[in-house]
Amino acid sequence: MLEQLINFDHQLFKAINVGLTNPFFDWLMPLLRNRYFWAPLYFFLIIFLIRNYKKAGVICILFLLITFGIADYVSASVIKPSIERLRPCNEPGFNTEIIARVVCGSGFSFPSTHATNHFAIAMFLSVVFSRRWKWIWLVSFLWAFSIIFAQVYVGVHFPVDVTCGALLGCLVGYLTATVFLTVQSEKKWNSGL
Repeated sequence: MLEQLINFDHQLFKAINVGLTNPFFDWLMPLLRNRYFWAPLYFFLIIFLIRNYKKAGVICILFLLITFGIADYVSASVIKPSIERLRPCNEPGFNTEIIARVVCGSGFSFPSTHATNHFAIAMFLSVVFSRRWKWIWLVSFLWAFSIIFAQVYVGVHFPVDVTCGALLGCLVGYLTATVFLTVQSEKKWNSGL
C-alpha cells in the first residue's frame, strides 16, 4: 500500500513538474513560492487590521503570529525530523528525472512547511472573516493553493508533502481561529468595532 502511494506521488509529481512545463509557469512559480514576494500582502493585512479593528486588530495579528508559529514549529521541528523524507530534488535515482527550477534545500520534505504555514493562515483568516466576507474562503485558499502548487512545480516537494502540510495547516488555523473568536467577542469582531 505504501509503495503504491509513493509510486502515485512520484507520477503526480512528474505530471506537474515535467508535464506542465511552460515558460509562463517557469517565470511565475518561483515567484509564488518565494516568501518575500508576498511581503506587500502581509504588510497590507497588518495595516488593514490595525486601521479597521484597532486593539482587536492587534490581537488578531498576535493570533496570526501564534498560528504561524505553531504551524511552522510542528511541521519543521516535530514532524520533518521524525519522518526524514528526502525532497524530490535530493532523492537518489529520482532527482535525475525532475526539473529543478530553484535551489534545492537541504532540509526534509514531509510535510511541506510552506503548505502548513500558508494553509494555517488561510484557514485562520477564513474562519475569522467568513461572516463578513463569504468569498474569503475562495480567495484565501486559492492563494495558499497557488503557493503549494508552485512548490511541486519547482521541484522541492512531492504532492503528498504539500497535501499533508495543507491539512495540518488547516487544523492549526481552525483551532487558533476558534480560540481567537472565543477570546474576542464574535459579535463585536464581526461588526468591525
